[in-house]
Amino acid sequence: MPWCLEGTYFENCNCDSICPCTTSGFTAAADNERCNAVLIFHIDSGEIDGLDVRGLTVGMAADTPPVMGDGNWRVGLFMDAAASSEQAEALGAVFGGQKGGAFEGLAPLISEMLGMETAPIKYSDDGRRHRVKIGDLLEMEVEDFVSPFAQSGEPVKVTGVGAQTTRSSPAERSLPG
Repeated sequence: MPWCLEGTYFENCNCDSICPCTTSGFTAAADNERCNAVLIFHIDSGEIDGLDVRGLTVGMAADTPPVMGDGNWRVGLFMDAAASSEQAEALGAVFGGQKGGAFEGLAPLISEMLGMETAPIKYSDDGRRHRVKIGDLLEMEVEDFVSPFAQSGEPVKVTGVGAQTTRSSPAERSLPG
């Protein structure tokens, strides 16, 4: 296997509630004329062709039509400044789809790659709140949703979307390449 990454994934978009694109396999329309989303991938453990990339964070900004499955995405990457040049190149190839796996499946939907911006990325997670600050470019915090009707107090889980779920937290995914 050329790559395997394990860690936390979270996203935020300009829809009014949970992203209909993600929960429908890119077939439901977004709430707005364009979907503007930021996807964050924090790598707890992982390697790409034997290169250790643990502890790094990558962000992806996407501007898509309301139905993501229609393609014509505009995408840019935010690379962790803590990554060496070899790590940044390897991560760029994974998230650009050149290394196969889940991101290779997204590549045909991307019509314009806007490039890669390197910046210090500060990531934190308390189990329910997931935060990222990407230099002076972006600051985002997402909290897991707990239904007021859930007697367990556990967050709502969306699983099996574009990646194999390997942990119990809704935000933690394993992305095999």
